[in-house]
Amino acid sequence: RYQRRVRVYVLNKIDSISVEELDLLDSIPHYVPISAHLEWNLDALLEKIWEYLDLVRIYTKPRGQIPDYEAPVIMRSTHTTVEDFCNRLHKGIIKQFKYALVWGSSAKHNPQKVGKEHKLNDEDIVQLVKK
Repeated sequence: RYQRRVRVYVLNKIDSISVEELDLLDSIPHYVPISAHLEWNLDALLEKIWEYLDLVRIYTKPRGQIPDYEAPVIMRSTHTTVEDFCNRLHKGIIKQFKYALVWGSSAKHNPQKVGKEHKLNDEDIVQLVKK
């Protein structure tokens, strides 16, 4: 099976080139200019890697608590149903699954009660309710 190979060219030491030279580099596809020494543009590099890997962050919310924004569940954007989320946490959770409450852009209202087929979006918050 063919897998798409994604490349990101990271061009370091942009602090030592001119603006004109930096403009020339804009013609290179899939590149991110950075200065590791001065920590310039590292956020853009992180965003580009995130975009190219096609990942989403789903936050968990235990009942009666605030969401855990420190440790999101990372998933590929092609596998973001509530069932995929449950299986990412633990394979046995789906057997006890009753419904989920979802806050975020995939919900029609906050919170929305959803089933296991509901498709989650990046940065949604999920609270699982077991049988």
